[in-house]
Amino acid sequence: MRELLSQKRRILTQEMVRENSDKVVALVEQLPAFQTAKTVLIYYPTRNEIDVLSLIKKYKSTKTFLFPVVHRRGMTACPYEGNEKMHRGKYNIPEPTTAPYAGKIDLTIVPGLAFDAKGNRLGRGGGYYDRFISATKSQSLLVGVGYDFQIVDKVPTNLFDKHMNYVISPTKGIIKIKRD
Repeated sequence: MRELLSQKRRILTQEMVRENSDKVVALVEQLPAFQTAKTVLIYYPTRNEIDVLSLIKKYKSTKTFLFPVVHRRGMTACPYEGNEKMHRGKYNIPEPTTAPYAGKIDLTIVPGLAFDAKGNRLGRGGGYYDRFISATKSQSLLVGVGYDFQIVDKVPTNLFDKHMNYVISPTKGIIKIKRD
C-alpha cells in the first residue's frame, strides 16, 4: 500500500499539488479548532505531499507554528522563526534550529500516505508522529491531510498507532472521526 500510494503521489504535476493543497488549506481554515488554536504543529511537505505552508504566511501574526525535528528514533516540535532559522534535517527536510517547544500544542496537521474513515493513518513507517504524541501525552487535535486517493477503505494498524480526529482531502472534505 505504501509503495502504490507513494507512486500515485509522485506522478502528480505541480499544478495538481497546488490546486489540491489550496483546497485542503481552505478546509483546514474552516475548522473551529484551527480558528481558535494558538499553537499549530505543521510539516514541511516533501514528495508532493499536500502543502500547508501557506498557513504560516496568513496566520503568523496570530498563531505559533511548529515543525517536527527528527533525531535518532524520536521527534520534537520546534517553533518556526523564519527561513533563516531552518536547516536540512535527518531526512534532508527543512527543520527549525530553534529550541524545542515545551508548551501545549493545540492542533497538529499530520501528513500520511493513507487514511481511513476511522481515523487510522498510514505514514512512512518510521513511527515518529505516533511516538511523539505518546511521549508528550499530547492533547492536540490531530488533523490528517491528503489527496482523495489517499482516503482508503481500511488502513492496516497496530496497537501504537494514533488516530486522527479529522481527515481532510480536497473533494471528500472534512471527515470528522467518530469514536466507537
